[in-house]
Amino acid sequence: QATLYTYPENWRAFKAQIAAQYSGARLKVASSPPAFTFGQTNRTPAFLNNFPLGKVPAYQGDDGFCLFESNAIAHYLSNEALRGATPQAAAQVLQWVSFADSEIIPPASAWVFPTLGIMQFNKQATEQAKEDIKKVLGLLNQHLNTRTFLVGERVSLADITVACSMVWLYKQVLEPSFRQPYPNVTRWFVTCVNQPQFKAVLGEVKLCEKMAQFDAKKFAEMQPKKEAPAKKEKAAKEAAKPQEKKEKKKEEKKPDPEEEMDDCDAVLAAEPKAKDPFAHLPKSSFVMDEFKRKYSNEDTLTVALPHFWDNFDREGYSIWYCVYKYPEELTLTFKSCNLITGMFQRLDKLRKNAFASVILFGTNNDSSISGIWVFRGQDLAFTLSDDWQIDYESYEWRKLDPNSEECKTMVKEYFAWEGEFKHVGKSFNQGKIFK
Repeated sequence: QATLYTYPENWRAFKAQIAAQYSGARLKVASSPPAFTFGQTNRTPAFLNNFPLGKVPAYQGDDGFCLFESNAIAHYLSNEALRGATPQAAAQVLQWVSFADSEIIPPASAWVFPTLGIMQFNKQATEQAKEDIKKVLGLLNQHLNTRTFLVGERVSLADITVACSMVWLYKQVLEPSFRQPYPNVTRWFVTCVNQPQFKAVLGEVKLCEKMAQFDAKKFAEMQPKKEAPAKKEKAAKEAAKPQEKKEKKKEEKKPDPEEEMDDCDAVLAAEPKAKDPFAHLPKSSFVMDEFKRKYSNEDTLTVALPHFWDNFDREGYSIWYCVYKYPEELTLTFKSCNLITGMFQRLDKLRKNAFASVILFGTNNDSSISGIWVFRGQDLAFTLSDDWQIDYESYEWRKLDPNSEECKTMVKEYFAWEGEFKHVGKSFNQGKIFK
């Protein structure tokens, strides 16, 4: 399976993730340990061998094909409909992708970054940025006066790219009075971010009610700690030592993670070190990552399942069966699948301590969703973090006895995506794996 390396909430990576949602390209997002640790993984020789700049997002296909630069990755993961089916449409898509980079990102950054504490506030630069954004919105509003989307009659990579470049504008500074003269743009933006494929990646995008302002305190907190004067004196003494030693010292100094990324990336990547929700549990002998590797790379029935049961720690982990509570609301199967992928996206930080196989059964307007989850600990993991509680209440949950035949059969069928599924009464349609 192809992998997209990034840090959490990277809008540049969103472009590729949304494109993959539309095209159906299988994409694993590696954005948190152990799969990817920003500032560490992207400095390893193996990573730099594939991506010499050490920047993210970075894409590696299961065939070894590598790409850097977010627009190239999004283009590669798109299908013909997203790229533009005719030479003219393809050129128009490229036009809007370039427009986002050259006309939207610079003023959007100059205006939004100070409100996030990423950049020092400069009144003149902010006022100029506001004027530049007004021009952008005016141009887009005119273009969208007779169009639902930027190119053609449906979502294309043009819409994905421009919308992603405007997410922070709409979330932080485009308050109702500022956006009021540009109703076509807001209508288009809201239409885009409410598409299931966008929602699966972005979640709910809430338009700002009040224009965010520069927060001097937040800016001070975001800045790297300055060297204390004592250290500077020490550095002066170091300078007096023989040149050879000084040069050796210089070689050994590791660059800060921030040096290889712009200010915005640095701050968005530097998430506050949250308390581990599973810290209270004793260490387990079951190595989840080892099982996941077996499941991903080797035969499920002959290798991964035997490994699972041989190593499963019944004290340290629990197995749960879930069923979606509202099957009568499920309509088209692709929309039902988006419910599953959307939940998985929002549970990204749970991956290290959980594994799941969730399956859609049936056909359009006659389907059901159920799955098997394996969690660290003996309780449902969702209650351990506020971030994990969005979707789980839409499901009925039942803890299974790992020693029971029922549990062994269900684990086998759900992990292998084959079997009788007697408890369901509908045929297998498609499955999604959380790993």
